[in-house]
Amino acid sequence: MTNVLILGASGQIAQWVIQELAHDRHISQTLLLRNPRKLTGQEPANAKVVIGNVLDAKLLKSLMNGQDIVYANLSGDDLDKQAHAIITAMQAKGVRRLIFVLSLGIYDEVPGKFGEWNNATIGDDLKPYRRAADLIETSGLAYTIVRPAWLTDEDEVSYELTVKEEPFKGTVVSRKSVGDLITQIIQSPKRHVGESLGMSKPGSDGDKPYFM
Repeated sequence: MTNVLILGASGQIAQWVIQELAHDRHISQTLLLRNPRKLTGQEPANAKVVIGNVLDAKLLKSLMNGQDIVYANLSGDDLDKQAHAIITAMQAKGVRRLIFVLSLGIYDEVPGKFGEWNNATIGDDLKPYRRAADLIETSGLAYTIVRPAWLTDEDEVSYELTVKEEPFKGTVVSRKSVGDLITQIIQSPKRHVGESLGMSKPGSDGDKPYFM
């Protein structure tokens, strides 16, 4: 049995992952979310729900007991503080495998006019995301960072990956695609260890996302 702690479990990407893992009899899920009103009432049988905040150090440390994988799907201008809290709790409890969703653009890796547009649009908001990445990459944990392009609600799984040292490709990717990648990593935890993965839909290159 693989025990997975999902932080930010009410997020749209996390919901795809939770539902994909619902039918895996080898997986036990612990779902942490802040707002009980975001419960769907359709949480799977292999999931336990906890209401709380990742910045509650005592709670977070207790949730690490027995976990094999931590998947964080969080946001906010304090994301670096959230990352620090997660890393500290994992290190204290000897949990090593971490999957963390961040954003494109944190390494100034997006080329061309799209990169200029992306930086002008969200550049300042990316600073805590970059600080979070730096903390994760120097944590000593077995991490995978996922950096999606601009997100869509298309009902499709279609994506290509780039690594940290490569220019980012494309402009958009579906939340379902991001959920698919994360599910695959959870089910095969040795995949993509120590990597920071850019994600986009093949052929979606352009000056900005199609819906902007």
